Amino acid sequence: MTTLHAPLAGVRIADFTIHAAGPFCTHLLTQLGAESIKIESRARPDAFRKPHAVYGRFAAATFDQVSSNKLSVRLNLKHPEAVALAMGLISICEVTAESFRPGVMQRLGLDFETLRAHKPDIVMLSLSSCGQSGPDSHFAGYAPLFGAWGGLGWMSGYPDGPPVEMRHVMDHSAGMHAALATIAALHQQRMTGRAQHVDLAAREVASAMIGDALVLASAGHAADRPGNGDTAMVPHGVFATNAHDRWLSLAVRDDSEWRSLVGIVGPSLDDPSFSSLMGRRQHIDVLETRLTAWLATRDAEDTAQQLQAAGIPAHVSWNMEDIAGDPHLRARGAVVEVSNNSIPSRPAVGAPARFSRTDEVGIRTLTPGLGQDEAYVFGELLGLSSQQRADLESREIIY
Repeated sequence: MTTLHAPLAGVRIADFTIHAAGPFCTHLLTQLGAESIKIESRARPDAFRKPHAVYGRFAAATFDQVSSNKLSVRLNLKHPEAVALAMGLISICEVTAESFRPGVMQRLGLDFETLRAHKPDIVMLSLSSCGQSGPDSHFAGYAPLFGAWGGLGWMSGYPDGPPVEMRHVMDHSAGMHAALATIAALHQQRMTGRAQHVDLAAREVASAMIGDALVLASAGHAADRPGNGDTAMVPHGVFATNAHDRWLSLAVRDDSEWRSLVGIVGPSLDDPSFSSLMGRRQHIDVLETRLTAWLATRDAEDTAQQLQAAGIPAHVSWNMEDIAGDPHLRARGAVVEVSNNSIPSRPAVGAPARFSRTDEVGIRTLTPGLGQDEAYVFGELLGLSSQQRADLESREIIY
């Protein structure tokens, strides 16, 4: 079911992850060639599979985003026979991944110690809000809480405003850390033949991103929320242009780039008080007021090209339509068209990495229907006959 030349071809994952962070981890691994078998049930489907109003449509866009390439089977894990089937599936998988609150897998009889006794070389990923140990390990959490707990929310936003909730970036950051840790555990398992349990806390991923602020705090200095500003570059930010909701991102790194900007903007910025970085920082309000007034009369795309031609880092802050239609991203395979039998072709985000020895990475199939791959997983992989599967379905073990 996976391509043979992709970097993780041959790696199979028993995927018990839910919501976004854990599924994004296994989604990344499938883009590199791994085969991920997502375990759900009709009684307890992934919460993100359920259609809900988001991104302007009544459909599970959040589920689509992290579930392409995956296979789907149903197991009602309240039944011992379903747990036994899950055990059989785990035994033919290199990786087992879960993102429940600590204790859930143990109550199901699928915790690391139990699985290690069953499969001595298992690699298991447990991704949770606060980790598998410690006084806060029982807390549940979602993306905004990860950023709040980890301090990243405090560092996001403007100095005169509140902390800003970190949403998808927190789920995806946790998922990326989990994917890297899983690959590292797999590497070590293949060298040693020994089991490995990866315990990753999403709130600690957020804390890992604020090292500079912690250094300042340890020296007695409170770090301010920087907004779109930067300590080493002025101006640095996102500015409105002459079209509604069309914004230009701009950064000036040194005095040479500043002089180039003055040459384009003209007299309003040709002020001796702006000639040095220190001067620009001291008079940033006046500087940005003048720059904002100039950009408000300008076309975003034309201005970005003019600034780039002068060696000044600038670009339009793109919306999703820009990205979906970008010829560069499509040429690179970063945005691809995918479809299946029931869903028309539509753009999807491909794998960002390129490999010289294979082009078989990225999204190959769209989101699976609940239980659509049971003939392959239960039949071909686990050897259950159609009569056995029908019996298990009638008793709501496969459900």
